[in-house]
Amino acid sequence: MEKKSIVILGAGYGGMMTVTKIQRSLRTEEAEITLVNINEYHYQTTWLHQNAVGTVSDDRTKIPIKDVINPQKVTFIQDKVLSIQPKDKKVILENRILHYDVLVIALGFEVETFDVPGLETYAYTINNIEKARELRQHIEDNFSLFVKEEKKNLSRLTFVIGGGGFTGVEFLGELADRVSELCKKYNVDKQLVRIINIEATPTILPEFDEQLVEYAMNSLEARGVEFITGATFKECTPTSVLFEKYGMQTKISTHTIVWAAGVKANSIIKESDFTTNKGKIEVNNDMRSPEYDNVFVIGDCALIMDFEKGKPYPPTAQIAIQESEAVAYNIRAYIRNEEMEGFKPNILGTVASLGSRDAIGIIFKNKKVLGWKATILKKIIDNRYLFKLGGLRLLVKKGKFTIFPRAK
Repeated sequence: MEKKSIVILGAGYGGMMTVTKIQRSLRTEEAEITLVNINEYHYQTTWLHQNAVGTVSDDRTKIPIKDVINPQKVTFIQDKVLSIQPKDKKVILENRILHYDVLVIALGFEVETFDVPGLETYAYTINNIEKARELRQHIEDNFSLFVKEEKKNLSRLTFVIGGGGFTGVEFLGELADRVSELCKKYNVDKQLVRIINIEATPTILPEFDEQLVEYAMNSLEARGVEFITGATFKECTPTSVLFEKYGMQTKISTHTIVWAAGVKANSIIKESDFTTNKGKIEVNNDMRSPEYDNVFVIGDCALIMDFEKGKPYPPTAQIAIQESEAVAYNIRAYIRNEEMEGFKPNILGTVASLGSRDAIGIIFKNKKVLGWKATILKKIIDNRYLFKLGGLRLLVKKGKFTIFPRAK
């Protein structure tokens, strides 16, 4: 059998899990596996809201790729992907060109700003370790400057978060907890601090029912969060955000705008020779591109229709991890000329944290969990992923074992 070249682009949830499964299931003489990623580490995107306020350290979220891959079977290349040329079976990197027999596209997402003036320039995002670190430092700097400045500027203590989905709400919970600690540290009256969430739809957390949403809002409002729903960002400046609701525009003075309201598939997909739907590749049942039978797509770059609801499945970490199992199985089948399997997401449950001591969730399709039970469940989910990715050693090194952790 001719040795096949497998190239995997991206080391997010889907890419990393695909690598770990392929390296276990294929023999060395069957395939040459190459993983390409811009960083030398994998990071847990679903932990970034904690990095952004300092409740979890950067090192805790980072997982060195070398600690997960088998160097006897996988070659890791740290480089930036510039383009994909599927007709020629090659990938253009910043520093080299790779040829492949089988390609896995797992390049993740980019921030979608919806062309709001000033948003890309002046708003902070929580889409990678570096951005989260910048935001964390910025938040603390503004408390420090507020105390030092003779003329008190309340906009330094006003934090506006755009987006009431998972990322936005989980960040709100962490920020509300962190603000209490910063107020004590800098001797600032907590009543001077404003945390404002602006969401375009009529409600936050559309994944949950009315009862759970009400619980989440009550929990966050009790810690000082203000909600403005049915409102859209119109403009951002270094010291303000302009939003519109009911046709009326309102300006909020602030030094901190956090954008957590939109993502899109990596732009490389649209710029390469693929037919796209909303910037993504609408994959076949076996997770392959309809145009190229040797190209598999996973995670944020893949569009999978939920025909029962008439809309695509959301690009969650849970689904990306499940996709990796199907992709790894089907790559092995492709190489061995065996029958592939179809993929359908199996949504096991959804849990959203509301800070370190509160959460909401749905498990087993319709069972609701609240409070400390949901908090523990969230940690179990995080730890389960670590175990699946790197076994007991990685779990012990990076796992969350303290039920109600103190901020670091």
